[in-house]
Amino acid sequence: MVEAGKEALRLDRWLWCTRFFKTRGLAAAAVKGGHVQLNGERAKPAREIRPGDWLEIVREQQVFRVEVLDIPPRRGPAKEAAMCYREDPDSQARREARQAQLQLDRRLLPETDGRPDPRTRRKMRELKQG
Repeated sequence: MVEAGKEALRLDRWLWCTRFFKTRGLAAAAVKGGHVQLNGERAKPAREIRPGDWLEIVREQQVFRVEVLDIPPRRGPAKEAAMCYREDPDSQARREARQAQLQLDRRLLPETDGRPDPRTRRKMRELKQG
């Protein structure tokens, strides 16, 4: 684990400790895949981050732009993890607007009880195309 007073931590471990990803392996895969940028540049999972760094994290169609405030001593509760970063207000507004749009799109799709019949599938294709 991380010793108290440590001022840097691996990027993949920080993402895992702050609960952006469920496992450290998923965090490392996201960093390797280019879904995480450190100070505007692509980084490797072993890159050390420090307070004051900026991260842009893409996870499940959501984009987070956060400033690193602290290095967590462990993977603890969500409230403790949230104190280690601050999200950019513009990023939060864009993410909430995107979430609202996705919910609206889901409401426009016809409701089905299980697998859609051919007529419903045709309507769904028409909605997706235009």
